Amino acid sequence: MQKKLCITIIVLFLSASAFAQKPENMPQVLDYIHKGWDVLTRTMNSCETIIDKHAGVHSMLYLPVGYPENEAMKEVTERCKVELAHLPQKVTAIGSLDTSHGFRQGTLYLPNPYVVPGGFLNEQYGWDSYFIIVGLLRDGRYDMAKGMVENFFFEIDNYGDILNANRSYFMTRSQPPFLSSMVLLVYEATPDATAKETWLKKAYPYIERDYNMWTSGDKLAGDTGLSRYFDYGHGPVPEVADGHDPYYRDVFRYIQASNEKDDYLAESGKSAAKLIGPEFTMEVCEKRDGEKPTCGTSSPMQYTADYYKGDRAMRESGFDISFRFGDFSGKTHHFAAVCLNSLLYKAETDMQKVSEILKNGQAQTWAGRAAKRKQLVDKYLWDAQRGRYFDWDFTLGKRSTYDYITTFYPLWVGLASQQQAKQVMSHLDVFERAGGMSMSPYTTGVQWDQPYGWAPTMMIGVGGMRRYGYKNEADRVSAKWVNTIARNFAKDGTIREKYDVVQSSSEFQAKAGYSENVVGFGWTNASALQFAYDLGWVTKAAAN
Repeated sequence: MQKKLCITIIVLFLSASAFAQKPENMPQVLDYIHKGWDVLTRTMNSCETIIDKHAGVHSMLYLPVGYPENEAMKEVTERCKVELAHLPQKVTAIGSLDTSHGFRQGTLYLPNPYVVPGGFLNEQYGWDSYFIIVGLLRDGRYDMAKGMVENFFFEIDNYGDILNANRSYFMTRSQPPFLSSMVLLVYEATPDATAKETWLKKAYPYIERDYNMWTSGDKLAGDTGLSRYFDYGHGPVPEVADGHDPYYRDVFRYIQASNEKDDYLAESGKSAAKLIGPEFTMEVCEKRDGEKPTCGTSSPMQYTADYYKGDRAMRESGFDISFRFGDFSGKTHHFAAVCLNSLLYKAETDMQKVSEILKNGQAQTWAGRAAKRKQLVDKYLWDAQRGRYFDWDFTLGKRSTYDYITTFYPLWVGLASQQQAKQVMSHLDVFERAGGMSMSPYTTGVQWDQPYGWAPTMMIGVGGMRRYGYKNEADRVSAKWVNTIARNFAKDGTIREKYDVVQSSSEFQAKAGYSENVVGFGWTNASALQFAYDLGWVTKAAAN
């Protein structure tokens, strides 16, 4: 059962002037961002890149089947004490690699340099890269941006599709589909008309293949015609289970202590549900009046196979972790998600535009797909009474009631009508806080709920406001966010992965899941640069 542990709606209508001023240290923030792209750049000739912290001294660098080795690969793997090998089979789809016969996890080769998020996140991530590319192009780093998109083409050709990131344990899942958006960013930044068209011709089949993956088979949300997040793997994710991460035990303790039990767990050997993964026990104490507590160990419990499916799908969604899809989002794969289907609508309208440019006769096909998806989004995900978009649980046949910042995605992609956008904007106070926009109004103790705000959803939310003419609100919210970044930068000279937007702070505490607020940070850098440009705090020349 979905729970709202602590519901806190804080309405802060501070004067616009309190946030409209450009921070005094904006030049220093921009200099950090400009230099940061080089700090965050990774290549395959670096030990920092190819050594996987989860595998340690047993790290592997994998090449696609038949891909030629060269002396540089051999040199770096010898220097870094990493084994160089080809994948055991040609990979034609996500989840198709057989890892049942002693397969060792490792890094997947990419041909071009790329910018990583920061901290321990040393891979090229699926959806992070879109926002990073926004920042790179705003800062004039065209070649890097284009090379990163071509790395995704390489993944589609050789690893089944765009992966969560280029590690072998991510080969069962993708991340939110931003490929068409990345391709069009590079297209618009390409100066030569002939090169622009050549780029689109090259990109078209890759966007189509990625789109087809998201709109067929297990990615479909029942019979709704919409799509869902779905990981093709089973059981605990290797990066947690093999890395001795306490996450699954933390979730177990939470559920055991909760008054309301989710159906994630059952006693080992005593359930009709399929149970997999490790067993968990906890100390149970009983106290009677006047006596010392009597303590013992609970019966062994295991997670259901369905919980692990939901946990894996949650990681594909990028929102790891919130309580949006049940406790710890353990039912993510039961929902047609607002964010995912909005992005697929954008892929359809983007491909209509690309088809018109290329004159390939497919524009009407893509337009028809977009129109159909809009009808389905309005049917399943739009709640006219509440004036917001909510996810649809297709297993129960009902709409979620969990307010989430993804209600702004339909505005960003142009799916909402003017009236729908007006209704969504009338509930901006559900999310707006002193330091920007919170992910949700629910304080659950995990990083993708209140009090935290994140760059990607800030950029999408503000972009949606601007698209529908809500300039004042967009300016106010983006100014709050940049001031939060600048205020905390003044304290320690860093830009972080996320911020507490209630306190306008980089302080971070979580009950379960990731325990760090990573320094870097790719998409936060991009948001600060883009918002500063939109607010007129930096000129195009300075931004480039």
